[in-house]
Amino acid sequence: MNNMRFGKFIAEKRKAKGITLRGMAADLDITPAYLSDIEKSRRNPPDINMLEKIAARLSLTQKEKEIMFDLAGKDRNEISPDLPEYIMQKPIVTVALRKAREKATDDDWAEFIKRLDKKQTRD
Repeated sequence: MNNMRFGKFIAEKRKAKGITLRGMAADLDITPAYLSDIEKSRRNPPDINMLEKIAARLSLTQKEKEIMFDLAGKDRNEISPDLPEYIMQKPIVTVALRKAREKATDDDWAEFIKRLDKKQTRD
């Protein structure tokens, strides 16, 4: 997925589900030309609301949805669009990110993720 673009990801998922470009555009209430431009990376990925609609229409798994968000953010040269609201609602996250920017290594982050994964399995 490293070199994957948002538009290609969406096009591949749409085609794998047997959904036509026109059919998906109609379901999303956008023009086929607009969807085509998105799929061909001639336009930036849409906003979070449209991304949610795309995910629902394509019946993406949680993991696929996260990949889609990451690709949308990467193509826009921004943070993944599913994260800003969470960061804004949790001031401690902002503090943690600033501290991590100064001091955390990839190993620190890997350990943190591992701890969260263990917590999830206990809950």
